[in-house]
Amino acid sequence: DGFREFAVARCDFNSTDSKDIRLIYSMFYNKLEYARFDSSVGRFVGYTEFGVKNAERWNNGPEVVQMRNEKDRYCVHNVGIDYQAALTKS
Repeated sequence: DGFREFAVARCDFNSTDSKDIRLIYSMFYNKLEYARFDSSVGRFVGYTEFGVKNAERWNNGPEVVQMRNEKDRYCVHNVGIDYQAALTKS
């Protein structure tokens, strides 16, 4: 019983080159994705009425700049580590 809200951040990559790395940050409510930030799009996109309203607010505020910087801080940094670890194990 009850409601569940959660977010998932993932980094999709083919190499350690920054242009080949993509951050996707998805927000869910009761298993339904209502909004997403995709670094290849560069902004938030809403998928429900609630998500569209919030995406518009986030795209006009400091949140969009913060998420654009997250690709470098979170993905680019960790992909370099993960990529080297995968190569040494293969």
